[in-house]
Amino acid sequence: MYHHSGSAVQQTFGSAAGVLDRQAPDTDTILFQRCTWCGTAMYHRLLCPVCQGSDLRTERSEGVGTVRHATVVHRNTPSARNVSLVEMAEGFVVRGRVMGPLIGIHSGDRVRLSTVKDPVRGEPVFQLVDEPFRGWH
Repeated sequence: MYHHSGSAVQQTFGSAAGVLDRQAPDTDTILFQRCTWCGTAMYHRLLCPVCQGSDLRTERSEGVGTVRHATVVHRNTPSARNVSLVEMAEGFVVRGRVMGPLIGIHSGDRVRLSTVKDPVRGEPVFQLVDEPFRGWH
């Protein structure tokens, strides 16, 4: 278990311990872990979900992904908002918000990271890479 104290040595980016550096200088990327045993990529985990290994290394995502599931949430918010599950190119899935018209965000849309943290929810914010042509249904 990792406890931060004033005398503790700060983990650095790319460390084998897999502890994310909260003070990373680049704030426009998502940091994720990769299991050194089986190679599984994961987002904010303590153990590998595949082999239960604890030897995780921190890597930097390119910020490109595909929407796997998008939904519109109306509760606990003054207006409707988008909540999406985005599968990143590296193989892990992250929950975030996709900017754009709520009706225009669909599974399979390609997205790029816009900012790492939504100011209210603290989730990553994505933007559509290209506007897909969708005919009348």
